[in-house]
Amino acid sequence: MGLSDGLLNPTKKAMVIDDCCNMIDRQLASKSGISGMALKTTFAALKGVKPGYIPYVVEQILPQCLKALDPIWSEGVQKGDPVGHLIANSSDTADALLSVTDARAKNVKRQVVRSTYEKLRGSAKKHVEEAVPDLAKVIDKYTKT
Repeated sequence: MGLSDGLLNPTKKAMVIDDCCNMIDRQLASKSGISGMALKTTFAALKGVKPGYIPYVVEQILPQCLKALDPIWSEGVQKGDPVGHLIANSSDTADALLSVTDARAKNVKRQVVRSTYEKLRGSAKKHVEEAVPDLAKVIDKYTKT
């Protein structure tokens, strides 16, 4: 059973999306300095695209993200510590997630979204790597129930 099978079932999907959005908000709140301000401003602009835009995007990309993470998570399950494995392989985890968002960004119709993504893409891997521990905990929470 892959991550998608467990985390996208109707009884869990909305909770997973909500926890992912809360994780994003916590990650943004923890950012400081100029790059932190830039990220916060960017997400505020994206939230202004339309109400519920961030949860909508999370829902849209979640299946592909889980599919991309499944091999890394499965390897961790085999080793007995999927959370630790995802964290220890945060670079590969970030690459897997960014491959999904890169593909999605190429087909985005809203110019503001595409240009915003392109501006932030250079620093994205560092931020995604920093979020891996929280993401691993979200995944773990819903794979245990």
